[in-house]
Amino acid sequence: MLAALVIGVVVGAIAGYSGGWLDAVLMRFTDAMLAVPAFFFILVVITVSGTGLATLVLVIGGLSWMPVARVVYGETLRWKTAEFVIAATSLGVPARRLLASHILPQAIPSLVVSATLGVAFAILTESALSYLGLGVQPPIPSWGNMLQRAQQYVFTAPALAIYPGLAITVVVLAFNFLGDGLRDALDPRRRR
Repeated sequence: MLAALVIGVVVGAIAGYSGGWLDAVLMRFTDAMLAVPAFFFILVVITVSGTGLATLVLVIGGLSWMPVARVVYGETLRWKTAEFVIAATSLGVPARRLLASHILPQAIPSLVVSATLGVAFAILTESALSYLGLGVQPPIPSWGNMLQRAQQYVFTAPALAIYPGLAITVVVLAFNFLGDGLRDALDPRRRR
């Protein structure tokens, strides 16, 4: 998820701040990547390259940067016309420092929400792939593997399937609530 955040922040900030042809190219590429169904693309890549923990991490991480880029792009467009950014620009602050010190800190609440949703997406994707036998392979534990193995005992020992399913649900909901709570805590406009 860290790699996805770095790539998404760089692409979104450059596209949003620079404008022009670079903006068009970067954001059209991002939109094209978002148009590809992520799960289908993951299935194709894993089928071609084989299963393994490293492959799984790279593929899921490689498909998680686009929503982050869209969020940072929107925040950059929003804040680059703010008065304090225009004042810093008129004082001669370089673009790199302007992005790092003035614009990107304003995007942190939105980035936190995007990152927590990305973690939830990664958990769901890994669980689904492991359930299908294309993700993490035994003996490495995975909730998807547990669900797959419990499938044959669903009528005799339903708890074997219920507990991993509940764990996935609770953890994904926890990450979503964590993102909402951190957004509210970090965004001064949402404080009451």
